[in-house]
Amino acid sequence: MDSDLDSIQQARDLAVAGHQAQKDFMRASQADVDRICAAMAEAGYNTAERLGKMASEETGYGVPEHKKLKNILTSKLLWEAIKDIPTVGVIRHDAQKKIYEIAWPMGLVAALTPSTNPTSTVMFKILISVKARNAIVVAPHPTAVNCCVETTRIMVEAGERVGMPRGLVSCMSKVTLPGTQELMKHKYTSLILATGGSDMVRAAHSVGKPAYGVGPGNVPVYVDRSANLQRAAKYIVASKAFDHSVICATEQAVVADKPIARQLEELMKAEGAYFVDNAQAKALGAVLFSKGELINPKAVGKSPQQLAQMCGITVPSWARILVAKLKSVGRDELLSGEKLTTVLGWYEADGWEAGCERCIEMINYGGRGHSLMIHAEDQNVIMKFGLEKPVFRIAVNTMGTLGPTGMTTGVMPSMTLGPGGYGGAITGDNVSVYHMFNIKRLAYETTPPPDVAMAPGSTDDPSQRGRVRAPATQDDYVEEIVRRVLSELKL
Repeated sequence: MDSDLDSIQQARDLAVAGHQAQKDFMRASQADVDRICAAMAEAGYNTAERLGKMASEETGYGVPEHKKLKNILTSKLLWEAIKDIPTVGVIRHDAQKKIYEIAWPMGLVAALTPSTNPTSTVMFKILISVKARNAIVVAPHPTAVNCCVETTRIMVEAGERVGMPRGLVSCMSKVTLPGTQELMKHKYTSLILATGGSDMVRAAHSVGKPAYGVGPGNVPVYVDRSANLQRAAKYIVASKAFDHSVICATEQAVVADKPIARQLEELMKAEGAYFVDNAQAKALGAVLFSKGELINPKAVGKSPQQLAQMCGITVPSWARILVAKLKSVGRDELLSGEKLTTVLGWYEADGWEAGCERCIEMINYGGRGHSLMIHAEDQNVIMKFGLEKPVFRIAVNTMGTLGPTGMTTGVMPSMTLGPGGYGGAITGDNVSVYHMFNIKRLAYETTPPPDVAMAPGSTDDPSQRGRVRAPATQDDYVEEIVRRVLSELKL
């Protein structure tokens, strides 16, 4: 109870301080904002390696070197992508339509962050929030508090050295569920930015505040007969092994076109994919999904060798990922869901139409609206997938971990990938600075009002319709009153 009260009080204190600082920050110029953000981005980049190691050690998830790369994505590369976006004052002017568009910040952002990508998500949310002149309070996952607090401290010190108001950016260090709920519900909280599991996202959407909430992605990767198979094999294995598969856009199952399935399998084996047998797959499923359809947290972000030890099976030391051949999608096939660890499903389909159907099955089983990967050279097949699949990121001939998040494609760098209305969210975009401010519109008249808009309204007296009478003297007012009375009395 004491820890809950401490957490609630801290949430209130940080929200009040952030609200006041944001009011002061409203006077900042674009140059002020950009100077502060540039300093924070540089600080994040310079400590990317240390923070990546800290995140891995605290959570037990992933690979420190890969977490460093994600920290670089959400500091240096993110800043390069958003630094020239105007966010203060008049940001656009349409001279022909005579409209000025004026940026207006949301206010105070409550930023819920996951344990899988803690430091990179903190960097990302701080930069896009401050760039849009918002205050932000980070609410870490309870198992990633220390690395999130340290990341925030580094960025705050850098920002305050160049003029950022004290209290504009902060992070809860006393984290409990009641405390996080207090932050989300606080009267000064204007927007909730939630990245994490399904329960967190549902909570963010349930408090009656505007919210960007993104959850799981059961991402299929279709490999067409026209694909460059050597590249596909290399990318799929490397992507699934990257940070031990804790990014929600990581491939969850291969859907291999039947004519190239055996060749792709051999090429993936050469890259470090170990194909488990049926007994091993059953043991993996029992441990990974021991608590139902959501993966067991103890199995998240683990190497194949760690998983093997947990499941009582033996896998070779060279294995980078484990691959299980599956027959169906759904509750009866445990490994067909999202697996935030180094286990990949495998399906075969004869032709892209059949591959399409299998991909949709996967998407509808825990990945609605999120992402899909495709390896192909046939532009017709690529476009069919782009036009017809119910997801908002279709990445072509790249890695699932790096393409949808913006490192190896031209999409906006982001650690918050919206699944759109199809997936229960308000946006299908890669959430970025554009989502962190509203736009006011100052509009001048361009077309005179039509004559009918200037005419008087209807009246009960037919003789007065269409007439405009403006009494000018006291006698006129008296005459007007008498006329109305007589009219009402029908005299």
